[in-house]
Amino acid sequence: MAASTSPASSPSPESPGLPRSAASPASSGPPGASPSPASSGSPGSAASPASVVALPGRPRVTQLRLAAFAGHRRAVLRLGPLTLLAGPSGSGKTSALRAYDALARLGGGAELGAVFPDPGACVPERARPDAQRRRGFRIGCTADGAEGPVHLDVAVQAEPELRIVGERLSADGVVLLETALRDPGRRAVQAAWHTAGSAPVTRAPLPDDRLGTPLLPLRVAGKTDGQRRVLAAAEQMVVALRSVFACDPRPDRMREPVPTGSGRLLGGCDNLADVLWRTRAECGRRHAQFVAAVRTGCAGPVADVLAEPDVGGVVRALIDRGDGTRTGLARLGYGELRYLALALVLFTGPGVLEVDPAGEVPAALQTLTVLADGFDRGLDVDQRAELLRLAARMCDRGHIRFVGAVADASWAAGAVGAAGGAEAAGGDGGPGGVTVVHLEP
Repeated sequence: MAASTSPASSPSPESPGLPRSAASPASSGPPGASPSPASSGSPGSAASPASVVALPGRPRVTQLRLAAFAGHRRAVLRLGPLTLLAGPSGSGKTSALRAYDALARLGGGAELGAVFPDPGACVPERARPDAQRRRGFRIGCTADGAEGPVHLDVAVQAEPELRIVGERLSADGVVLLETALRDPGRRAVQAAWHTAGSAPVTRAPLPDDRLGTPLLPLRVAGKTDGQRRVLAAAEQMVVALRSVFACDPRPDRMREPVPTGSGRLLGGCDNLADVLWRTRAECGRRHAQFVAAVRTGCAGPVADVLAEPDVGGVVRALIDRGDGTRTGLARLGYGELRYLALALVLFTGPGVLEVDPAGEVPAALQTLTVLADGFDRGLDVDQRAELLRLAARMCDRGHIRFVGAVADASWAAGAVGAAGGAEAAGGDGGPGGVTVVHLEP
C-alpha cells in the first residue's frame, strides 16, 4: 500500500525476510555510533494538520513506520492528536491499525506469539525468503515527549519460526539499544545498550519472544548518564505505547443481554450494557453529556441511556424515551448501535476501557489512544460528523488521542470547522483540525 507521506529512512523492504538488523550482528558497531533509522526521514508531507498541541511532557506516538508489513512498503504515517487514515478498501487501513496495536501490546510486555497469532499474514505477499528460508516483517514508531523524539524499530521473523531478530531504540542520532540474532539455534538475541561509562556499551542476551525495550528497567542499573538516558527513552516509549484501546463495535453482539462482569468495555463493545450498568452512577455529568450525544445521533427522543437487570443474572441496555417507553438495543439500527458505542468510548477512559495503562506512571503523564477501525462504517453523514466533533473535543483536553479508519475523509474538515485547515501541513496544528493520512492500494 502507498501512503501520501514521505518514505521512511529505514532499511529497504525489498527482502523483508532478512531485516538489516538480523544481517548485521550487534557487535558490528557500538550503539551511539550510527544514526537513528527514522531521524532523517521526513515526517509526512501530505498530512493535514492535527487537532491540538499536545502537552509537551506527555509521551505520545507521533509516527508509525511500516517498512515491510502486510501490504505496506516504506510507509511513514504521521499521527496527530486526531488522525484519520483514509483510503479505499484494500489500501491497508486495518493493517496499519493492527501494526499500531501490536507495538502497543509488545510495549506492554506481551509475548510475541500472543500478539501475532497469524504472523504469515503480516509478511508482504511478494517477499522472497532468504537462503535460510526466512521471511518476516518490520514495523516501528516514534514517541515524542520530554526526551524529544525517540524511535523504535523492530524486525520480526515470521517463518520458519516466529521470533524477534532485531530491535533498535534511538534518539538524537544515538542508538540506545540494539539487538540482533547471532545464533539461530538459541532462543535469544544479543543486545547492546548505551552506557557511556568506562565501557561504551553493555552486552547481554535478551529473549527473542518479547520486545527488549520494556525489559531495560530490569537490566540497566542507571549509574551513568548514558544508562539514565537509556532508561528515560525506554520509559517514554513504553508509556506512549501503553493505554491503547482498539475498538470496532459489533452491533450484532450488542443487542443481547450480557452477564455482569468487570464493567470494562471490550474492543467489540459486546458488553456495553454491563459498562452502562457501572458508569451511569459513577459520574452524572459525564453520563449527561453521553446522553446528549446519543440524542444527536439516534432516532426518536432520548431522555436517558441506561441498563437494567434481567432474569438469569444479566443486564440489558435501554433507551428511555421520556414518555414511559423504553427501547431495547435490539430495536436499534446498525449505525445507531455503532454510533452509541463509539460515543461511549470517547466519553470514558482507561478505568472503563479494557486497556493496560502504565500503573507506575501518574495518570497526568499518560494519554489514552483509541484506534477505531471502520470509524464511519454504517454511519450516516450526521452521525459521523457528530462523532468526529466529539472526538475533537476529547482530544482538545489532551488526555486522549484518536486514530480512525475511514473510506473517505473529504467531509472531515467541514465537520470539525475550518480552524485546522489554516495551519501548514506537517505539524501539530491548531485547535479543531484533523490529521488526514491518505492511503492508496
